[in-house]
Amino acid sequence: MKSEVCMLNRPFFKFMCFAFFLITGIYQASGQDVELGIEYVKAGEYEKAKSIFQKLAKNKDIAGSIHKPYLQTLYKLKEVDEAEKFLKKQIKWSDGNPFYILDYAHLLEEQKKKEEADKLYNQILEKCKVTDELTLKMVNELSTYQQYDWAINLIEKNRLYFKDISKFPLQVGRLYKLAGKPQEMLEEYLNFGRDIENREILQGMLQDELRDENDQALLEKVLYAKVQKFPEDPYFSEMLIWHLTQKKEFFKAFVQARALDKRYKREGAQVADLGFVAYQNKDFSSAGKVFEYLVKEYPKQQNYPLWRRVLINSKEEVIKNTYPVNQSDIRILIQEYTKLLNELGINQRTLEALRSKGLLYGFYLNEKDTAIAVLESAIKLSTGNREFVDKCKLDLGDIYVLKSEPWEATLLYSQVEKSEKDSPMGYEAKLRNAKLSYYKGDFELAKDVLDILKQATTREIANDAMNLSLLIQDNTGIDTTDQALKDYANVELMLFQHRNEEAMAEMKSMVTKHKGHPLEDEFMYLMATTYLKEGKVDEAIEQLEKIVEKFPTDILGDDALYILAKTYQEKKNQPSKAMKLYQELLTKYPGSIYGADARKRFRNLRGDTIN
Repeated sequence: MKSEVCMLNRPFFKFMCFAFFLITGIYQASGQDVELGIEYVKAGEYEKAKSIFQKLAKNKDIAGSIHKPYLQTLYKLKEVDEAEKFLKKQIKWSDGNPFYILDYAHLLEEQKKKEEADKLYNQILEKCKVTDELTLKMVNELSTYQQYDWAINLIEKNRLYFKDISKFPLQVGRLYKLAGKPQEMLEEYLNFGRDIENREILQGMLQDELRDENDQALLEKVLYAKVQKFPEDPYFSEMLIWHLTQKKEFFKAFVQARALDKRYKREGAQVADLGFVAYQNKDFSSAGKVFEYLVKEYPKQQNYPLWRRVLINSKEEVIKNTYPVNQSDIRILIQEYTKLLNELGINQRTLEALRSKGLLYGFYLNEKDTAIAVLESAIKLSTGNREFVDKCKLDLGDIYVLKSEPWEATLLYSQVEKSEKDSPMGYEAKLRNAKLSYYKGDFELAKDVLDILKQATTREIANDAMNLSLLIQDNTGIDTTDQALKDYANVELMLFQHRNEEAMAEMKSMVTKHKGHPLEDEFMYLMATTYLKEGKVDEAIEQLEKIVEKFPTDILGDDALYILAKTYQEKKNQPSKAMKLYQELLTKYPGSIYGADARKRFRNLRGDTIN
């Protein structure tokens, strides 16, 4: 019986095999045609591509595989009617595939049929809003057609459909960016950052994407508006503090941090972090205000001794960098250090205050013996803290240089070199020894040491070593005596020893004596900076203007122009003149290290700063 069934079904089996191989052969041939057509498109041979695709487009099962290249071909050949017929057929065959509808909407828009196109776009949004996967795929497609507003509308519809207004903030933010709507972009990005886990990602994105100063100004404006609108939400204040810190506007950041500290009783932790960052960035005025607040508000905090010392340090730096230095202010600082030491006692946490007190005596009151006594007592009280002892030895070496006792100085520097070998402090000691050789006119020995220090791991020391090495290299061998460089080194030593009047008289003589020498502008620059330290602003301006005029292409050209602009801004109160000079610096020296600060100062003077 079974054999009879098999015999009866054998013709049918043969037919099915034949049909299978026939269909397989057709599809293989079609596949080859598709590949050939695509190759013609790539080669720009659109007529040949069309002749192939036109036949394939009649097959419902194959038309989808040639959809994009066939449309491209028809667009290139400007056969709009044919493209429209093909798209209508595709939409019908696919039961309204939204991606085919999008292509048709784009075609209608190209034909200026906006109302018809908009109806299709709305239809697409309704179809795609129902799943996240479909939404995101369509957003990508809409973006390829630069339909950013429709892409944003689709995500908004998805948010409403799923009742979640926080979905896809990064995608929407980028769409707003592409659409040229930076404020809306920032709104979305900030929504993304509300989740604490996203905060660092957001900050990295903002650093990468908001490089333009106008964009940064807009972020600041948006954040201030958010802080005012949502005063009880710490998120926006924290983001504003982060942004202002990035811009190194530490006092403005402190205002926000102080408000948060008081509102949420944070015991000064965040404010202190900000103060240390300001101090490290040499904004001593802002750092002083921060630590003044902390000392006043939290006198019983464990970190009070540290905050108190950094407060005095900050005041000290402001006083030391306000020219001419007022000796009365220095004595007040010494009194503050003395008061601190009396209140807290001399211990490991206050030894730095004792050291600072000694340095003030030596460098600003010219009481060198008192300075030595204070520093030696600090060493005795340090109870074996080697690093602190070595710092004090470096200081003592400097004081002996002030006293014109170089052998005592080099002995101390060498002790630190040996004790702190291959460490930043050891390199610093080696650099000071090299400077001693330079001051004495032993340029060959100095340069040998400096060339070693150029490889130091500490960038500041390496840069100082490189600059001094280049100075020696460029100014030795010009004559047999190297007299100009010896005179220059001697003047630098006088300035280090605060013998400013002698140094100034010598510099005036040297400018005439070494006229035309490569060091002429160096002498003038030293004169200018010394005049500024003595409060002789007009005399400083005269020297700086000579450098800018006579030596614009030399190494000090941008330095002189920058200091000149700052002097007109800060000392002469001539903002328009300062702006002109900052702009000149940005134009003439685009790679200058002063470029960023010059641009910031220029914008502030122009009134761009947001209050």
